[in-house]
Amino acid sequence: MQPKLGIIAGGGDLPKLVIEACRESGRPFYVVALEDHFDFSLDDDVPHGIHRMNRLADILDTLLEQNVAEIVMAGRVRRPALKDIMMDRRSAALLLKIGGLASGDDSLLRRVSRGFEDYGFRVIGADQVVADLLAPRGVLGRREPASRALADIEIGIAAARQLGAQDLGQAVIVRAGEVLGTEDEAGTAALVARCAPVDGGRSGVLVKMSKPGQDRRVDLPTIGPDTITEVDLAGLEGVAVEAGRSLILKRLEVVRRADHRGVFVLGVAPGTDT
Repeated sequence: MQPKLGIIAGGGDLPKLVIEACRESGRPFYVVALEDHFDFSLDDDVPHGIHRMNRLADILDTLLEQNVAEIVMAGRVRRPALKDIMMDRRSAALLLKIGGLASGDDSLLRRVSRGFEDYGFRVIGADQVVADLLAPRGVLGRREPASRALADIEIGIAAARQLGAQDLGQAVIVRAGEVLGTEDEAGTAALVARCAPVDGGRSGVLVKMSKPGQDRRVDLPTIGPDTITEVDLAGLEGVAVEAGRSLILKRLEVVRRADHRGVFVLGVAPGTDT
């Protein structure tokens, strides 16, 4: 019997994939659905509770009551606004113990992971639960990037690394050697939308890289079928993600959609011939 898994569920498809994987393998699980962040329906037969992020103590109590042994953090979580972080006394004490809300998202997630570990939980990555999540190296699908796109990808890798070193984001868009935009708290979809070519042609690339020193168990760069649609509608040539350190949700659907829409998907390994 596999240890019971606690799924800290934000938005998007990843929490659903983790739930499906647990069901298929017969693994016991419990879902902590983060209010105002998770955006999918939970069937009555899915063991779960809905919790506010600012009630950290309640979340820990629930996980302990449910005899959870391992925890996976899955899905998008928007950084809370000041009005949303008013806490009860126990939760505030826990937050201070792990270092508060200062600094960027990756630093905060690392501290939250350590906080869970202090209470005896083992934090694991979603790729340890769901098969074939990590991006492989090379071209996925029929379309290969042209030489101009490969040149833009190299620039994008360096720019994304610089962005990540500041713990600001994971994605950039490059066109004709120029970095047109970088990801912020609005997310990748917003970045793609604001960098669409004005002439209606297809040019430019989306590049997503993990942050230097990033804890690979939480918040790895992620793309899915919706990303492919957004890239296509924005007139970009394709998307490059870091092989082995990025997640591709619903890989078969990503490849099918990329082929249908005529955009490329490439897994790159920085420091090597991509």
